[in-house]
Amino acid sequence: MYFDRSLMKTGAGVGLLFVSPLAVHMRYVIRIHFAASSNIAEYEALVNGLKIAIELGVRRLDVRGDSQLVINQVMKASNCHDPKMEAYCNEVRRLEDKFHGLELVHIARRYNEAADELTKIASTQGTVPPDAFSRDLHEPSVDLGLGADVKTTTLRQTDSIDALLAAAEVMEAEQRPGRPFDWRTPFLNCLI
Repeated sequence: MYFDRSLMKTGAGVGLLFVSPLAVHMRYVIRIHFAASSNIAEYEALVNGLKIAIELGVRRLDVRGDSQLVINQVMKASNCHDPKMEAYCNEVRRLEDKFHGLELVHIARRYNEAADELTKIASTQGTVPPDAFSRDLHEPSVDLGLGADVKTTTLRQTDSIDALLAAAEVMEAEQRPGRPFDWRTPFLNCLI
């Protein structure tokens, strides 16, 4: 299995290429619909690739990726200093038990071009080729421990936006006749 990720302004995506011992190719495009760093997207590629391999009944798997950090963390060559990375690394180790043999190998980027092409399709929201499978991820594959905090922050942001919009309506109504309305004024006044 070859895995890679891509982050662009248009979105984030993951590409997976499975090559069977008989040289049959299976391609996957996975679109990420949540905020993800480059390393999280790389881990999402690896975790989802392992889950797909398990679904397919694969028992032995050689995994190749161009992320030195992810490969080193999973192979215990370096430590996970970030709790999010540690959560993903633990998920990979949990999935590892489902295989009779699993080997992760770091490869140069130039040897990962097929997976890279798939990531670009995913991250640019491009048309998925007919010979490729696609999935959409709307939340992380592991619990990052952000559940309640994210919901509370979102509620606070929504309340703040509602307050700003209400202030804008009041200020618009109070605007002096003959003077053009400047949409920035209510927001600036609220911030001041």
